[in-house]
Amino acid sequence: MRVLYIDGDGPLGGASRSLFEAIRALPAGEVEPLFVAARGSALAFYEQVAKDMVTTRGLTKFDNTRYSHYRGVRWLVLLRELFHFPFTLIALLRAKYRWKSVDLIHVNEAVYIIPALIAKWIFGVPVVVHVRSLERVDDRSLRCRWLNRRLAQDAAAVVVINENTRATLPADLQVDVIQNSFAAKRTAQPDLDMVKKLDGLRPTSLKIGFVGNIHLNKGIFELVEAAALLRRANRDVEFLVVGGITLPDTGLKAWALAKAGLAQNVHADLGRSIEEKGLADSFHLLGPTLDIKCVYDRMDVLCFPSHFDAPGRPVFEAAFSGVPSIVCVDNPRADTLIHGETGLAVPARDPHALAKAILHFADDPEEGKRMGANARRLAEANFDPATNARRLLGVYSRVLNAAKTLVAATP
Repeated sequence: MRVLYIDGDGPLGGASRSLFEAIRALPAGEVEPLFVAARGSALAFYEQVAKDMVTTRGLTKFDNTRYSHYRGVRWLVLLRELFHFPFTLIALLRAKYRWKSVDLIHVNEAVYIIPALIAKWIFGVPVVVHVRSLERVDDRSLRCRWLNRRLAQDAAAVVVINENTRATLPADLQVDVIQNSFAAKRTAQPDLDMVKKLDGLRPTSLKIGFVGNIHLNKGIFELVEAAALLRRANRDVEFLVVGGITLPDTGLKAWALAKAGLAQNVHADLGRSIEEKGLADSFHLLGPTLDIKCVYDRMDVLCFPSHFDAPGRPVFEAAFSGVPSIVCVDNPRADTLIHGETGLAVPARDPHALAKAILHFADDPEEGKRMGANARRLAEANFDPATNARRLLGVYSRVLNAAKTLVAATP
């Protein structure tokens, strides 16, 4: 089957990495992947699995997620979406001209529902919508009701990545819960520079990992505050920060995003904070790497202090290396994190809670081993690439069979 994948997130992140892992694990010969994707670092991954690709400057979003939905000065972000609309339309028309037909459309996040609807109109085939973020829940909101209607009426299938995400969608909406996946193995070409940095760590320290782009909303500054508290408590803890900035914003765009509370260029501020608190010897900005498993294998605990009230990819990626997690989730679901068994859940934006959780592992190393073993078992059960790829292929087959049945029944 020919599947058109739509993804507007140019920089490589959790969503694009998850889509890449899913496509790479699909049974050989079952799917011919075609891409309409925004330019950025994610393309280097998509090129490994794509049969063909149309790239564009950007795709129009309709963002109704819990933390970045339009409100107040954030309505300024609509200027970006209007700017990207012509690029969206041109890219999809180019895809139609180049490939003529596809069997199915898979949009990689619900925020790209508008490109998905346009593609459905152009190609006339069913759409599968992947929901990866917690959606805004407000029955009084016209935007929420509109998006939920589109998912119910225009999506042939809705796939969510975990039970936390599923809980933000209507209970009567048919949904397939298919967790993201991770190929738990080293890359063919080891990152020798990263290995050298890791070899320079103190042998006796507790090693706390942070993996992801350096964004304000990932809770990185709360982690620095927690590190300062642990320094005052005389604990030997080192922090391994793996990741970097996505793309630096400048000019009018930087001003608008700052006004909207969405500015993310915080790398310089992070460095200053580390220096001011005297943490340069224990808070290590290691930069990005493709050989991420070599880092997980050196961690004792993974910390994911995101403001988004959801566990991210690093939680289950680290679990494959037997690493427990500390996550900022109010109501963790058993498919991703079991509090006290595979890790600890603490409140978001609370450095003292983070420090207390880290102390739990620093003062009882056996707890880390116990929870890490449990985390590995949970990861192997829920996040295996081959298993989840077969489930995704089953969704595709079900949607296409339903479409064929509908056509056959039409007079």
